Amino acid sequence: MKHSQTGPTFVLHLAGQPKLRVYHIFFLTSLLSLLSLFGFQWFNGTPPSEMAHIAARCQSLSIAAGPPTTFNPSHRIKQGSDRHVVGTQATLILNARIWTGADNGTEVIYGDLLLDKGLVLAVGSISSDLLATVQKTSGTIQTVDMHGKWVTPGLVDLHSHIGLSSAPSLRGAADTNSRKAPILPWLRSIDGLNTHDASYELAVAGGVTTAQILPGSANNIGGQSFLIKLRPTSERSAISKVLEPPKTLVANQTSDHLHWRHMKHACGENPDSVYSQSRMDAAWNFRQAYEAARKVKESQDAFCARVQKIQRKRWWPWSSQQVFEGEFPEDLQWESLVDVLRGRVKLSIHCYEAVDLDAIIRLSNEFKFPIASLHHAGETYLVPDLLKKAWGGVPSIALFASNARKKREAYRNSEFAPKVLADSGIPVVMKSDHPVLNSRYLLYEAQQAHYYGLDAALALASVTSTPAKAAGVDHRIGFITPGYDADVVIWDSHPLALGATPLQVYIDGIAQIVKPHALVKPERLQKVPKTPNWDREAQQAVEYEGEPPLRGRIVRLPTSTAKKVVKFVGVKSVWMRDDNGHVHALFDEDKERTEGRTVVILDGSVLFCGEGDEHGPCSGELFDEVIDLQGGSLAPGLTTFGSPIGLVEIRLEASTTDGVVIDPLTEGKVPGIVGGDDTIIRAVDGLQFEGRNTLLAYRAGVTQAITAPLANGFLAGLSATIDTGASSAVQKGAVIQDETALHISISLNLGISVSTQIATLRRLLNNSTSEAWTRVRTGAIPLVVNVDSADVMATLLNLKAEYEVSSSNTLRLTFSGAAEAHLLADEIGKAGVSVILTSPRPYPGYWEERRFLPGPPLSRDSTLTALLARNVNVAVGVRDEFNARNTRFDIAWAALESNGTIGKAQAIALATTHLERALGSRSVHDLVIYLGGSIFDLESKVVGVVSLQRGTVEIF
Repeated sequence: MKHSQTGPTFVLHLAGQPKLRVYHIFFLTSLLSLLSLFGFQWFNGTPPSEMAHIAARCQSLSIAAGPPTTFNPSHRIKQGSDRHVVGTQATLILNARIWTGADNGTEVIYGDLLLDKGLVLAVGSISSDLLATVQKTSGTIQTVDMHGKWVTPGLVDLHSHIGLSSAPSLRGAADTNSRKAPILPWLRSIDGLNTHDASYELAVAGGVTTAQILPGSANNIGGQSFLIKLRPTSERSAISKVLEPPKTLVANQTSDHLHWRHMKHACGENPDSVYSQSRMDAAWNFRQAYEAARKVKESQDAFCARVQKIQRKRWWPWSSQQVFEGEFPEDLQWESLVDVLRGRVKLSIHCYEAVDLDAIIRLSNEFKFPIASLHHAGETYLVPDLLKKAWGGVPSIALFASNARKKREAYRNSEFAPKVLADSGIPVVMKSDHPVLNSRYLLYEAQQAHYYGLDAALALASVTSTPAKAAGVDHRIGFITPGYDADVVIWDSHPLALGATPLQVYIDGIAQIVKPHALVKPERLQKVPKTPNWDREAQQAVEYEGEPPLRGRIVRLPTSTAKKVVKFVGVKSVWMRDDNGHVHALFDEDKERTEGRTVVILDGSVLFCGEGDEHGPCSGELFDEVIDLQGGSLAPGLTTFGSPIGLVEIRLEASTTDGVVIDPLTEGKVPGIVGGDDTIIRAVDGLQFEGRNTLLAYRAGVTQAITAPLANGFLAGLSATIDTGASSAVQKGAVIQDETALHISISLNLGISVSTQIATLRRLLNNSTSEAWTRVRTGAIPLVVNVDSADVMATLLNLKAEYEVSSSNTLRLTFSGAAEAHLLADEIGKAGVSVILTSPRPYPGYWEERRFLPGPPLSRDSTLTALLARNVNVAVGVRDEFNARNTRFDIAWAALESNGTIGKAQAIALATTHLERALGSRSVHDLVIYLGGSIFDLESKVVGVVSLQRGTVEIF
């Protein structure tokens, strides 16, 4: 192949021909001279090896990615895994319940599992001959008896930025997005992968073994993504983590098949906001990019067609050689998109709304490329028929379970989307979008999806086999089958049971948790939860296009004792709280008989009906309502704190929020018309009721919220306590407390020194004439400091002691956030400071959170149990308003990972009496009605709320 300055070289080969006569030579010389006038030149010829390379290059264009149809995973056993680490001990897992992923996720094998050479060698009954062979070739076999515990494939996170958005978040380790242009298919996530991210170990501790590392969503085409195994390697490089690297990343591979490539696209708000573009601009960006790629592809196809034609045709009767012209057309910038058009790229597309989904699917049909998966995809459940029109087949849909409504395009997300999509035959994947959600708790997303109606087998598949299929690696991960990678997780309970925690995790057959701390779990958690029926709610989600009605039917409590109102039968447990701040059981299913009992709400009181009580309050026929709870429960309404719930509707839409307060320390002067720098903002003045996050929390048993003004700086203001079920601020009891506590933040991230922040606090505490600070000084209301660093907490403890000595007053101090509080547990307890853990399952997002206590299986204690052991008043909260609805799961999970140190009453207190004590909030004794189970499990659903304050029972 050669090029001249004037055009392509035309080469003739006459090797091995009969002896030429003189006139033949004269004729040919004259012909070549004539041809040279038209730009053709005569050379000695292209070497056969180069011509063979050209032909092979053309032939390679037709090779499909992925293993051939004849591929058999068991054939890998002879040579071992390409990721096998020499010296790794073989492992025999005995007496396990093995969820293999086979038969659409329904196969469970009771037996043993043998791992060697980075692969699964055998499952079920393992012969002594095989064990002897393995022992002879690999040495000692590590044996682990699981006594009936569950084993699954390693979890696969299809949407992660682990290693790109690194933990802790530091400016020099942030490589998620490029903002050079909206179309950047030539970028590669592997080129920005931080191998020191603290998240790897955490994700593995949650059972995640493989993750797709996607570029961010700031671009319409953000670049190429890569699958990595999360275990550390001796090489310590990024490339050593990559699973099946494509040839464009690692040349001269010995693989028996062409590895899939992966790429990220994004539509909607994220790229549009970065580049100040509209959806119309985005659509044109995509079409223009694919048109450029199409032209390169067509040039390649045309070139190869000419090569093939020339290979078949001999220009001279005596010629044994071939003729080639021109160079193979290629463009390094567009080559990855060309591979998309050739169907050799698994495409992941960030796309929420129907309008964007429609545009992307039209694009796939216009340029004829397949879509592997649609991510976030909040409105996909509303358009299943549209999804089936995608070119090349229906994509998998990668979803959050309940993370929704933070921006407009996510407003119609539904917790029932996984169920609705699965019912339409569309593959469902649950994802983390790490660090949006901590990848360590990817399985929790599957648990929630199952809770809200997704079939159990599909729920487990959604974090194992289904994402493996979507990524094109289901021939080696996502299943437990001979010949597959030895990526397996041993769980302490059924993986869909709340709080399921790994006992051990194997990646490539290597145990990843050095000294796992095991939890003791009740035997009932070894069974798959029998979740509630949500058919009506799922149907309404579709019918109302993501905005179903959230209010229930109201039954008003009378003022006279002459009329009986509501009677509950089939009640297995009742939990109440008293005026002294204690939670106790009237009766509990764990300690009492198992058959249901009867409870009556009579004139604002809760009465337990005993056996044979024919003349008491349970007799007669005057009940307005008789509700069978089918083994359900009554429990106190929970309280949430830490998010701006009640002040925001769509977090990233300024027009739907109360707005962020002006901070005089970090942002300058507060306008004089407001009152100047001493002005304290009150959350009560900006309240919004009946927001969707607020009502969803209410329908999940969270009946109160303590909300501080939304702030990004040092000074936030005064929080308010509200009834989440109220309809407006003028309704009786809607605002339980106008001014609950005064809130500030002290952080290394405020852009001003911590010492300056402490100096400011000292001055305000001693000298401010503000009425709010006066109340703090006298102990009338608590001072709540949002703080994570143990060093800053130590300074605050010294400041508290200093103030109390000088003033003779007691400073009621509460730390919220408090990621590193366990380091000062004794000192905090002795000082009488309360702690609110707004991330009860912590994550080292920032430098000041890095010394966190991870909890089992990485540590015996969690921050929560460590503080409780030092007699600290500890409560739990949330940071995101969507997550308030999951408070009941948070307290149940806290109890489950405490190894019995947190009982049921104390678990309820974490989100009721402990929280109110920490914040100085007045309490309202609401009761929540649970059908089919208790507040502590995934088997019950809230079907009503008894509001003694409003005098109503609301039935959902």
